[in-house]
Amino acid sequence: MSGNNAETPSSRGRRDFLKIGGAATAAMLTPSAFASTPETVLPVLPQNPRTHGAMPTRNLGKTGYKVGIFSLGGQAALEKANNFDVAVPIIERALDLGVNYIDTSSIYGGPDRWSEQYVGKVMARRRNEAFLATKTKERTRDGSMRMIEKSLQLLQTDHVDLWQLHDVGTQYDVDQIFAKGGAMDALLEMQQQRVVRHLGITGHYRPEALVECIHRHDFDCILMAMNAADPHHYSFNDALLPLAVEKQMGIIGMKIPGRGRILTTWTPPSIEQQKHSWEGMTIQTDKPGTLTMREAMYYTLSRPVSTVIIGCDSIAQLEENVHLAHNFTPITEKQQTELVAKAEPCAKPSLFFRFYDRP
Repeated sequence: MSGNNAETPSSRGRRDFLKIGGAATAAMLTPSAFASTPETVLPVLPQNPRTHGAMPTRNLGKTGYKVGIFSLGGQAALEKANNFDVAVPIIERALDLGVNYIDTSSIYGGPDRWSEQYVGKVMARRRNEAFLATKTKERTRDGSMRMIEKSLQLLQTDHVDLWQLHDVGTQYDVDQIFAKGGAMDALLEMQQQRVVRHLGITGHYRPEALVECIHRHDFDCILMAMNAADPHHYSFNDALLPLAVEKQMGIIGMKIPGRGRILTTWTPPSIEQQKHSWEGMTIQTDKPGTLTMREAMYYTLSRPVSTVIIGCDSIAQLEENVHLAHNFTPITEKQQTELVAKAEPCAKPSLFFRFYDRP
């Protein structure tokens, strides 16, 4: 299945604001900027006809969407600068293989937002095949409105299926987001105006802030770090995961291989190189991980998640992940416990994102 969704007056209306430039920019940050008419409706949920034959599917919480258990992350090759020749074929191949959920963000790929650019190249022709998720890390309403405006331009669409608050890690984040004029105002406005279909939160630092967000708003989805090292440091398994299950949220697992650091196939860069990369600024190691990709993926897929997102550096990696998803059967609780123990020697490097200093 390929091609664009049918053009309608209401869908054209949602895109009109993208064509306004210059002096009109300030006006676009007012509540009426994304005004919709009563008859404005979102298109039907995307459908990739290859998904059900490619891998098992699960409910994405209460959204009504059946998502394949492996989804494409917007990092790795998809966040590197001027990487169209590698990134765009990965996205195309993912859809061809039955992937029906694509994750990206307004901060992936730096100020040029390369990830959204690459995804947009494909969405311009195949928007109706993928549930499309992006994020804002801005904590104010106006900042987030600017983020969604640019996201829609780069993604070449008039709506996204899931708009998420990116990297909620501390109570300070929560207080900013839910303050008057905070980012939550933008999320609610865009959902009301049918520019975004569902709302979500994401995080990988500490569980408490995400728990607080869930208590403050009935979010549709949560994207959370869930690899086999998780129980060793600031675990998301203890309070956050059960709460998300209780709320019937769509639960998306991320950081499955911990940027490769949990894997036996990972070759550590030099300590000096690690110090200059964002993954290694807090935790350096000279040892590879202890799990295979199959063990890493099957651990998380055996938890109560809807899907896992994994960034890929090559089509070969993508095809391996789809193959693993195709052949997945849940592992037992005993096997999960054994993998947690097996991951202990590389737990801190695999959870490097939990050791940053935060305000």
